Amino acid sequence: QVQLVESGGGLVQVGGSLRLSCATSTSIFSINFMAWHRQAPGKQRELVASTSNDGNTYYADAVKGRFTISRDSAKDTLYLEMNNLKPDDTAVYYCYANLRGFNSWGQGTQVTVSS
Repeated sequence: QVQLVESGGGLVQVGGSLRLSCATSTSIFSINFMAWHRQAPGKQRELVASTSNDGNTYYADAVKGRFTISRDSAKDTLYLEMNNLKPDDTAVYYCYANLRGFNSWGQGTQVTVSS
């Protein structure tokens, strides 16, 4: 398994921006699939965005055009750039990785968007 440590969450006003980071304990090149999920109070965890080693990316409809997922191989870090934030984006955001069939999750970072 790979260890994942998220950072970058916080309190932001509607329309603001945040960048979440997910540092990995192993070379990000070796991780075939990574993603960001989120869980709002009283709701199920949902997939926000994902990226795979073949270059494919996915975005949930709710964040398409506002969020960007990316990897920095030099820093072994996954990012989620979030722009034009809305109150519905308020949630705990979790980093996820699949390494050789093993699933790993970070501890989560809180994002709160105030109106």
